[in-house]
Amino acid sequence: MSVTHFFLLVFFFFFFSTTAYSAPHQPYPYGLAYRIDCGSATNTTDPFNTTWLSDRFYTGGVTGIVSEPLRFHYPYEKTLRFFPVSYGKKNCYVVPSLPNGTYFFRTFIVYDNYDGKSHTPSFDISVEGTVVFSWRSPWPELLSRDGAYSDLFAYVKDGEADVCFYSLATDPPVISSLELVQVDPSSYNSAGNDLVLVNYGRLSCGTNSWGPGFSDDADLFGRSWQSDKDSRSNSADVRTISTRNTISGTDVKPNYFPMKLYQSAVTVDGDSSLEYKLNVDAKLDYLVWLHFAEIDSTVKKAGDRVFDVFINDKNVTRIDIYKQVGSFAAYSWHYTVKNLSSSVLSVTLVAAKGAPLISGLENYALVPNDPSTIPEQVIAMKALKESLRIPERMGWNGDPCAPTNWDAWEGVTCRMNENKTALVISQIDLGSQGLKGYISEQIGLLSNLVSLNLSSNSLEGEIPSGLGQKSLTNLDLSNNQLTGSIPDSLASSSLQLVLLNGNLLEGRVPEQLYSVGVHGGAIDLYDNKGLCGVPSLPACPIFWENGRLSSRGKIAIGLSCLLVFCLIVLLVLIYIRKRRNDYDFGLPSELMSLAAKRNRYQRQKSLMVLEMESQHAKGLHPFTPQQ
Repeated sequence: MSVTHFFLLVFFFFFFSTTAYSAPHQPYPYGLAYRIDCGSATNTTDPFNTTWLSDRFYTGGVTGIVSEPLRFHYPYEKTLRFFPVSYGKKNCYVVPSLPNGTYFFRTFIVYDNYDGKSHTPSFDISVEGTVVFSWRSPWPELLSRDGAYSDLFAYVKDGEADVCFYSLATDPPVISSLELVQVDPSSYNSAGNDLVLVNYGRLSCGTNSWGPGFSDDADLFGRSWQSDKDSRSNSADVRTISTRNTISGTDVKPNYFPMKLYQSAVTVDGDSSLEYKLNVDAKLDYLVWLHFAEIDSTVKKAGDRVFDVFINDKNVTRIDIYKQVGSFAAYSWHYTVKNLSSSVLSVTLVAAKGAPLISGLENYALVPNDPSTIPEQVIAMKALKESLRIPERMGWNGDPCAPTNWDAWEGVTCRMNENKTALVISQIDLGSQGLKGYISEQIGLLSNLVSLNLSSNSLEGEIPSGLGQKSLTNLDLSNNQLTGSIPDSLASSSLQLVLLNGNLLEGRVPEQLYSVGVHGGAIDLYDNKGLCGVPSLPACPIFWENGRLSSRGKIAIGLSCLLVFCLIVLLVLIYIRKRRNDYDFGLPSELMSLAAKRNRYQRQKSLMVLEMESQHAKGLHPFTPQQ
C-alpha cells in the first residue's frame, strides 16, 4: 500500500500546542504496553504521568535530536533514531516475548532538519511484514517541522512485533517514538486477523483533538481523537452540543470507546444535512465506524430524531438513536466500503425527522496482510545470520522475504509456496562477502532451497548434514576453509552443480555425488588434499578415511576383537577343565594300599620266574629228596 505524504498530512494527527494537565494515565486492563522514546538513553515521564522507555529493541541506526527541541512539549518528540544506509536498507524495531493477539501501534515521525541537510527522507514503514505508511520527499513544510502521529491495529502471530523501515535510494528513515498496546482480540470485530486497520481519520465531533499525546483524557487503547472541524464540508450550519452527564455503555468490551467521545456532538439547525469528506486511497476498502449518543434532553422518545446515513451517495442505513439505546447511552454502527471509484469518501447524514447528530467517526483502510515467510524458514535464516556473521550493512532484519514489494534480504531470493499462502527461500547468493563464520545446521530447514552460493569467503567448520534438500540443484562452497568430510546427505539431493574446490575437505567422496559429473552436471573437488576414493583422486586407505576409521577398518577391528575374545574364552575353559581333572586324580588311601600289595606280588612272581629260567640254563636239576 502506498500512503502519500498528502494523506499523512490530512489524516495523521499533527503535533500542536496543548495544555498539559497532571493526571495519572489510566492503565489498559490487559496491562501490556510498550512506549519507547526512540533515541533516548533514559526512561522519561511525560506531563500525563506516562512512563516512556529508553530506546530499545532496535536492530541498528544512530540517535539524533530535532533542531528546535524547545518547539516540542514532550521528551519523546524531541529525540529520534535514524537509519543510515550503512546499516542496510532494512532496519526494524522488534519487540519480543509478546502474547499473540491484536495490538495498537502508534508512531511519531518528525524530521525538523535534525541532520542540517534540509532534505526530508523517502522511506516505507511496515508492521508485521505489511507496508502501511509511505513517506515521500519533499514533505509539506508543516509536516516536516511539527511531525505527525500515525496509528493502526494489527495482529501479532509469532510472539514478536516487527516495525520495519525501508530506505529508498540513500535516504535514512527516521522515527521519534513507538507505542505498542495490547487490545481486546475482538475489537473492531468485522475486520478479522488477516487485515491491518490503518487509521485514515479518527474524529471527535465538536471538540479539539484529545487523547494520548494531546491531553490527559484517557483512551484505554491509547487512541487519540482528532477534531472533526477540518473534515466537515458545511461547518457554517453546524452547532455543537455537549454534556457532563454520565454516558452508559462506554469503556466496555470489546472496543472500550471512551466516555468523552460521546459527551459532545454536532448537529445542524433546520433541515440541513451533515457531511464529512475524507481523502482515501481508492485501491483499498474501508471500515467506517460512526458513534452516536442522544445527549439532547429535548429528545424524549423514539422517532423524535431520525436520519439516514449516506456513504458515497449510497443510503446505507437509517438511525434512531433513542430507539436503539435511549438517551445518554453510547451507540456505534459500522459499515465496510468497497470498490471505490474516487479518492474521496463522503459520509452524509440526512434528516428524516428532526436534525441529524453525530459524536464521532472512524475510518480505517483495510490493508490485507502481506504473505510472510513460513516460520521454520525464518528460524533457519536467523540462525544463518548469526553463524555466518552477516554484517549490518546487509540489513538482514525483520522477515527475510516480506513485504513482497520490498527487496528480500540482500543475497536472498524468495517465492510463493505451492498453495500461495506463504513465502519460502529459494536462493541464497552470498559469494565474496567476507563472511567468517560457519554454516548452521538449521540450513536443513530451508526445504525449498534451490541454489546456495557461499563461495570465496572464510567459512570454517564442516558441511552440515542437513544440507541435502531434494530441491537443491546448485551448490557452490568453493574457496573457503571448510573441513571434515563430504556428508552423504548431499548424494540424496538433486544437485547438478557442485563446487567444493579450494577447501580443506578430506575423506571418501560419495560415489553418487561424484556421478553428478557423469550424468551431465558439473563437480569440482580440486585443491582438497584429503579427499579420495573417486577417479582423479587418490585411493582411500583401507582402514582409514575422513580423518577417522573407515567402515572397513571398523569391521576389521570388530572381527579381530571377536577372535581375541573367543580365544580368551577358549583358554579360560581349558584352564577350568584342567583344574577340575587334577582334583579327580587324587585316589583314596585304601585303593592306594591294595594297588601297592598287588604291585609287590607281581614283582615277587616275576623274580621267581627269572630264577627258574636261570637254573634251567645252567643244566641244574631241581632238588629231589632221597628215597
